[in-house]
Amino acid sequence: MPTSARFRPRRLLALATDSLPARAYLGLVALGVVVLFLAPDSPYAMAPALLTAPLSFLPVVLPFGAGTAGGGAAEVAAAVLYGGWLLLCALVNAAAFGALARRPDRATDRAPATRPRRTLLAAAVDNWPARAYVAVVAAALGTFLYAVLLSPDPGFAGIWPLIAAAPLSFLAVAVSAPAEYSLPWLGTLVFSVGVALAGLVNAVLIGRLARRIGGPPSRG
Repeated sequence: MPTSARFRPRRLLALATDSLPARAYLGLVALGVVVLFLAPDSPYAMAPALLTAPLSFLPVVLPFGAGTAGGGAAEVAAAVLYGGWLLLCALVNAAAFGALARRPDRATDRAPATRPRRTLLAAAVDNWPARAYVAVVAAALGTFLYAVLLSPDPGFAGIWPLIAAAPLSFLAVAVSAPAEYSLPWLGTLVFSVGVALAGLVNAVLIGRLARRIGGPPSRG
């Protein structure tokens, strides 16, 4: 009897805990949380948010979250909700690493086994979660390019592709910064390419995770 493609929380939790890469990632996130509590004013306090990106940055567009004004119960509730959100983001990312670490399965990985590179990259476009993410990154990058190339005041347009393709997009900023001082157009090009590559990596992880969670149960 065929199994319908639907979300399975138990499989998500299993993928997040049953492989060395997934457990190592969760351990790194836990270490980041310890640093956050021990040195909240340190630059390293951003580690939990960076490690659980890009989902952890989603509350940035919402009118509430950690640091919500109001005091007392409002701040406590916001902190608890944000902590729970970070935990969920960590589990999703760990599951993505777990899905990537597993061997390709014929029931879920439909690309030919003789083309491993195509099999890997196909995960970025052959399922709707990955395609939706690619569309978000493309829209953010398009907004940035429009603001930089056509708008008289680009403002902080670069924040959107930075958030959408995090955490690897922060490397794009570091690499493009030197070029920005000498040739602004080159800095824009390097940043755009870096964001596109970072988004591709995230899309592959999302696609592999979607295959494992939504496809028929597999062994190993």
